[in-house]
Amino acid sequence: VHRVPLKRMKSLRQRLQEQGLLESFLEQHPYNLAAKYFPGIAVEALENYMDDEYFGTISIGTPPQEFTVVFDTGSSNLWVPSVFCSSPACRNHNRFNPGESSTFLSTNDTLFIAYGTGSMTGVLGYDTVNVAGINVHNQIFGLAETEPGDFFYYTPFDGILGLAFPSIASSGATPVFDNMMMENLVDRNLFSVYLSRNSQGGSFVLFGAIDPYYTTRGISWIPLSAETYWQISMESVSINGTPVACSSGCQAIVDTGTTLLAVPIRAFRILMRHLGASSSGEISCEAVSNLPDLIFHIHGREFPVPPRAYVLRSNGYCSLGLQGMDTPTEEGELWILGDVFIREYYIIFDRANNKVGLSRLP
Repeated sequence: VHRVPLKRMKSLRQRLQEQGLLESFLEQHPYNLAAKYFPGIAVEALENYMDDEYFGTISIGTPPQEFTVVFDTGSSNLWVPSVFCSSPACRNHNRFNPGESSTFLSTNDTLFIAYGTGSMTGVLGYDTVNVAGINVHNQIFGLAETEPGDFFYYTPFDGILGLAFPSIASSGATPVFDNMMMENLVDRNLFSVYLSRNSQGGSFVLFGAIDPYYTTRGISWIPLSAETYWQISMESVSINGTPVACSSGCQAIVDTGTTLLAVPIRAFRILMRHLGASSSGEISCEAVSNLPDLIFHIHGREFPVPPRAYVLRSNGYCSLGLQGMDTPTEEGELWILGDVFIREYYIIFDRANNKVGLSRLP
């Protein structure tokens, strides 16, 4: 069984808060979350890692060099810092040294990915990548040579392993899971994700299999509406039986690389009003016990997210795990179902049938 255990660590937001650096950091790193999903060039908004907490370990090269990565269903490239990088963000993270790997093959191809908070540049190379005991030979990946500002300096992960479709991969690089499928390294062309709640351990990404322990309530299969991100159509979002948002239908992306629920600005304001939160999402902790479930209507079924999932508690304060997102109007309404949603469901990402499977967790 090819299972990558995921470690849950303090989020970047919590760590900066504890050091009294949060306010100045946010001023220096303005961002637009929508940039990840509406690229002018290959763009990913990394600011959603501010709250990211789940990371796993992979290795690259022979002998193996270890890296902590975010398993991100909202992007498609694998990249890690390299010894060619002198940015402060690289110096305090693990860096790949191609000179120490007997299986490394260099290229002259470059990689550039623009983020909401800056950009990373690097070169592409090939090497053996080991994920959960699966050796993917000749996997193309990015060796970062520059990383933006001091943003990555504070993050507890080294790099990113993208699990979305090849169509959105920068520089046409074949994603890791596509190579696993092409080389018949997985029993089934799917992977599944379980994210634990609170401080519980046990989170994982499972490649090539569905763990029946997490599907006792059955699996709801939802066809993809686009083979780019893991994108699906949503009919509406309701509270107490009344549709309050996405009432004419909208698109949603299931994204492990986004921690919160990202909501179009207009819908965000409506939800804040309905839930009695301030415009910034703060709410009285005493009010939480009376909050309703958010019901997501997808493919003719209801998928509830209870207050215990969408209310974040930190240092005695409560806030809603939602954030507004300004999406281009011609693209229609787009929601990002991040970890706040994913923690309530065991999620199967099925490449063989281009579907997402959701199984409600107890």
